[in-house]
Amino acid sequence: MVTIKRIYEDYDEKDGYRILVDRVWPRGIKKADAHLDKWLKEIAPSTELRKWFNHKPEKFQIFKEKYEVELQTEPAKSAVAELLTIIKKEEKVTLLYGAKDERCNQAAVLIEFLKCVS
Repeated sequence: MVTIKRIYEDYDEKDGYRILVDRVWPRGIKKADAHLDKWLKEIAPSTELRKWFNHKPEKFQIFKEKYEVELQTEPAKSAVAELLTIIKKEEKVTLLYGAKDERCNQAAVLIEFLKCVS
């Protein structure tokens, strides 16, 4: 089972295997407090795409389409393969992200993308 969660929410051992899917470390979070099993920055949107999107909901659909293309090309493609391997091994995986918007963010796109490729 794969879920997504803001990294700013409280840690819960029920999260299972915790993976940060942001390219940039979230502000205000100490690495020791993040309880991460992995930081998979290669799976995050490119810096250019992330800056262009700038978390503007009106750009989300185009962002989603461009990000899905990135997920099918290197280096993200290899990171997707690594993530799929982890998902097969672990009972529960939580993808962590820092964005404030719980619907319009890369983790929401990523979890839907994974459903199509797994």
